[in-house]
Amino acid sequence: MKGKITSILVAAIIFLCMFVFSLGEKNYSKANEVYQVYLNGQKIGLLNNKEDLYNIINKKQLKIKEKYNVDQVYPPNGFDVVKTYTYDDKVNDVDEIYKQIEDSADFTIKGYTITIRPANTKVSSKTTVEESDQAEKTESTENIIINVLDKKVFDEALLNFVYAFVGEETYNNYINNSQAEIKDVGKIIQKMYFDDQITIKENYISVKDKIYTDSNQLSQFLLFGSDIKEEGYTVKQGDTIQSVSEKNKLNPQEFLVANPKYRSEDSLLTIGDTVSIALIKPVLSLTSEVYEIEDVEQYYEKQVVYDNTKPYSYSQVTQQGINGITRLTQVYKETNGEQGQGEVLNKEVIREKVNQITTKGKKQEVIYGNYIDTGGDWAWPTNSGYKITSNYAWRWGRLHAALDIAYLPLNSPIYAAGDGVVVQAGYHSSLGKYVVIRHANNIYTQYAHLNVISVSAGQTVSKGKVLGGMGQTGYATGIHLHYAAFYGMPYQGGQVFNPMQLYK
Repeated sequence: MKGKITSILVAAIIFLCMFVFSLGEKNYSKANEVYQVYLNGQKIGLLNNKEDLYNIINKKQLKIKEKYNVDQVYPPNGFDVVKTYTYDDKVNDVDEIYKQIEDSADFTIKGYTITIRPANTKVSSKTTVEESDQAEKTESTENIIINVLDKKVFDEALLNFVYAFVGEETYNNYINNSQAEIKDVGKIIQKMYFDDQITIKENYISVKDKIYTDSNQLSQFLLFGSDIKEEGYTVKQGDTIQSVSEKNKLNPQEFLVANPKYRSEDSLLTIGDTVSIALIKPVLSLTSEVYEIEDVEQYYEKQVVYDNTKPYSYSQVTQQGINGITRLTQVYKETNGEQGQGEVLNKEVIREKVNQITTKGKKQEVIYGNYIDTGGDWAWPTNSGYKITSNYAWRWGRLHAALDIAYLPLNSPIYAAGDGVVVQAGYHSSLGKYVVIRHANNIYTQYAHLNVISVSAGQTVSKGKVLGGMGQTGYATGIHLHYAAFYGMPYQGGQVFNPMQLYK
């Protein structure tokens, strides 16, 4: 009896479920198929036909189509349409929904978004101790977003960027594997790449965002950044690319980038012409790995010898100086036209240097003090075989206010450029181990990144005195000497100047 009752209950439940299902199916079939429109997650209305909305957007946004020369304008980002069912017969008019979108968001067009994640770069060395403290800090840079309608615009701008730092002919020879073979001297690019991470994807771009349609405009952004100042300079009589660059805190290479019609630093300027003196601030980091064989001139030194058989007034050059030549085989990286320290693979002396010798009459002291006549010339601070890897020059608005002398071994001797007194011998976070000498006429010389120091503050030194050994202490990317010169005490009101002026 109990089993019979259970069977009846089960049958009743099954019948009831089937009845409810059939009733629901019947009612569901009467629901209206519509489209729910969302904007940034909020419901803004119902439409019978979503295509009507796309068509009215494309029809009414003629200005956008004309401005960007496109055939189609699309809804804003954050827009979505979802098919749904409702028993409510009320749907919105397509013009009503279009008006809501137009009032609250920006329409889009189809294009490409390029995302650049810049390579981490160190801040360049500065001309003051306070600023040079910042050299140890790594810049934290945000991603750079670029929008284009056509990928060709970005490709062409990228190529213009490469041409600015490498040159069109050099790049084409590299890309076509047609670089000239090195016979005696010359260089080849072994690799070329961007240190930055660059991604590109198709996207719907808001018309309120910056969209590049011209490759030349995008090239300007890649080279000069977003805060480019269109400054011009009118060429005057006697101006050269070197002098104009120096006046306006530019490196000659930067001048050539800003003024591509000039092919080299030796190009002649026309009086009255206006040239760009915009400061480059590259958005990308283009690196070339270079193999080079180069003849580096080794400048002769001037020496004085004394002949007791000659009168005091006698002074004669008895041996003419001849510069030597050292052939360096080297590899190094060059980023946006700036050479790194690199590595020397081989050194070959092509011509030995011959020092100039001046013979003077019997050596005597000046009656006014203890100064001894040594010929009045400045000594070079390193041994021969060196290479200047970074000159005293402006680059990207910062002055590299010294000579970087490299390609000599660790602890290679560093010499005092002239007679004087050591006023500083110590350590600084950026300069590393360094020495400062005060010379006559308020001239100071500075020797930085030493591995060891052989003198102490207060010590009197003569020209050619060993101050220490070349090193890589402080903020230094390789073994080299940072050699600077000042009128007045460095970083305490002293005015920096090009050390090469001492040797002219």
